[in-house]
Amino acid sequence: MKKILTILLSCALCLSLVACSSTSDESSDKASDGSEIAMITDIGTIDDKSFNQGTWEGIKAYAEKNKITHEYYKPTEQSTDAYLAAIELAVQGGAKVVITPGFLFEEPIYIAQDKYPDVNFILIDGNPHDAKGKDYKTGKNAVGIVFAEEQSGYLAGYAAVKEGYTKLGFMGGMAVPAVTRFGYGFVQGADAAAKELEIDNVNVKYHYTGGFDATPEVQTLASSWYTDGTEVIFACGGAVGNSVMSAAEAIDSKKVIGVDVDQSSESKTVITSAMKGLSSAVEQTLDQYYNDKFPGGEALVLGADKDGVKLPMETSEFKKFTQADYDKVFKDLADGKIKLQKDDVKNATDLKLDIVTINFVK
Repeated sequence: MKKILTILLSCALCLSLVACSSTSDESSDKASDGSEIAMITDIGTIDDKSFNQGTWEGIKAYAEKNKITHEYYKPTEQSTDAYLAAIELAVQGGAKVVITPGFLFEEPIYIAQDKYPDVNFILIDGNPHDAKGKDYKTGKNAVGIVFAEEQSGYLAGYAAVKEGYTKLGFMGGMAVPAVTRFGYGFVQGADAAAKELEIDNVNVKYHYTGGFDATPEVQTLASSWYTDGTEVIFACGGAVGNSVMSAAEAIDSKKVIGVDVDQSSESKTVITSAMKGLSSAVEQTLDQYYNDKFPGGEALVLGADKDGVKLPMETSEFKKFTQADYDKVFKDLADGKIKLQKDDVKNATDLKLDIVTINFVK
């Protein structure tokens, strides 16, 4: 009886994953046949204007250009077992390359790289490690890619103060390394711009929501910040940004800074976005794979020197911060002239700042 029950449960799981999978081919019923390139989505949707979407856009761009079959699989839940089940389904469908976005895939890829030695894995925003986070191992069939979020955050904070804003907010999702680096960079950029402009005081309200969802609670908190005088909030937490945008839209002249991808199309309140090169990183790594140059075993860090971070100046709503201003600070980051505090700092209030005052909101 136990064996029969196990088989039934396994079949149910596979059917659920197939139903959630998708393909960019004209006929969606090809999803069950599997594809050469597979993406396993993180929590959220494929059009989340964040990690999932940025990663998928890179896959689509490369695969469609080179006429390679590709699809994505949405796990049944947020867990290592569910992620591994989705990976297994993709491999059974013929996937040669599996791409996963987000730090939650660090343990699943640590396991999968050994289980499927003939499959190559591209882990975006993380490096494979065991459940305890003590044993880091990136096999020859895997690559870990992370970004210098502190540089992207720095660009956003610097631009905001140069634009004339002195009452800022940082609302992050979960306090994971990628999010904290965005925040630390943001306040350091604001501090640098304030020194250049000889501004006496820049205030930053600082908070982590504990998740990446759009919620009434987040919108209420953002509204209270705006009502209290905050002029622009850096919304750094996936769908958290949608709640912040809704709050900004309800109050005249309040602004938002997006994250990960260009979020200007999401709301007229978005003045710029602290971007990571998700799409380009995926395209470049896929190109390396198909040209027998796959960087297996490496842990890559993409910063300004490798076009891994940027602000979308072509869509940004700036009146004072110019392209020349941007080019100069970007070059200084790329050349290593600007040194930033990041993972060695326990929390934002420990940052060494000259002008910015941080008010940590619980």
